[in-house]
Amino acid sequence: MKKKLIITLVCIGITGLIIIKLVTNKEKIDQKNQPAQIENVHIPVTAATVTEEIQEVELIKTGKLAPFKEAKIVSTSSGNVQRLLFNLGDHVHQGQTLAIIDTRLIKLDLQKSESNVLKLKRDLQTYTDLLEGNAATQEKVNEIRQNYNDAVNLSQQLRRQIADANIKAPTSGIIGIKTVEEGMYVTAGEEIASIVNLSQLKVQVYFTEAEVYQIVVGQKIKLRTDVYPDKSFLGTVTFISPQANQVHNYQVEITAANEKDAPLRSGTFVYANFSRKTAQKILLIPREALNESTQNASVYVVQKDKALLRSIKVGTEYGKKIQVTDGLQAGNVVITSGQINLKDGTLINVSK
Repeated sequence: MKKKLIITLVCIGITGLIIIKLVTNKEKIDQKNQPAQIENVHIPVTAATVTEEIQEVELIKTGKLAPFKEAKIVSTSSGNVQRLLFNLGDHVHQGQTLAIIDTRLIKLDLQKSESNVLKLKRDLQTYTDLLEGNAATQEKVNEIRQNYNDAVNLSQQLRRQIADANIKAPTSGIIGIKTVEEGMYVTAGEEIASIVNLSQLKVQVYFTEAEVYQIVVGQKIKLRTDVYPDKSFLGTVTFISPQANQVHNYQVEITAANEKDAPLRSGTFVYANFSRKTAQKILLIPREALNESTQNASVYVVQKDKALLRSIKVGTEYGKKIQVTDGLQAGNVVITSGQINLKDGTLINVSK
């Protein structure tokens, strides 16, 4: 018995030693398999300070040509179009008859209305005489008088509709839209055509507060368009808005003659050169600080030891620098190289 007990205790001891050895080996293996602790890496970059500089800024604005005058031609009476005296693209002059509305039904209505006027006039006289003899009431006389006045008004309206059956051009110009044909029925107030006057053109542009005080009404402006790249047109400032819009810009209107040898059409884009440079304080950054195109511009701004991504708006380029119109302030520091390795919040080390 003692021998068996001793053997059992020896086996248990050996087993315990083996288990302890295995546990110790596993801890060593686990320690070896643990990833090495990586310290925070700072990406090396170069940077530049956003500066505020005085630059000569040229006043060139982009706008779109619009007709000097544009008018809708509407029918002033209802009926079928008896005659249509214009075609799309015709040149017409103010007061010219453009369409004639069939008034036969209106004339029949007028005959009925005038007959009713005569009848009510006789009735009014009859009941007025009866009222003097106490054979009729004042209420009946008032009722007939009201009916008579209504009939007179209706006859006057019908006469006006007949007189308005000849639709005339409200201004001179070119027929730009034609919406009816002969025989079609139109209602009073319905548009049948439109006239565009292109003898002169106007263009609307917008100025900031700093810019608008640099121009005056009557100032001569050079206009240029991609349609005639080698030709310039002379315009005149005819209107400067006295009040800013919601984004604090001022509307300016320029009027120019439409030359026969180089005709322009409504909707054409033009560049208005005000032939004047103004000294303005503007924010500038190096061109290489931009991460993407000028249409979707962004930069990395240095804040302590981090790079923060920020969207900006840019303007004119001045050599190797570009104007910043929104998103930065003077004194901000922007990263100029190393952006390819960055994302928003990356730790950086700015090289001197």
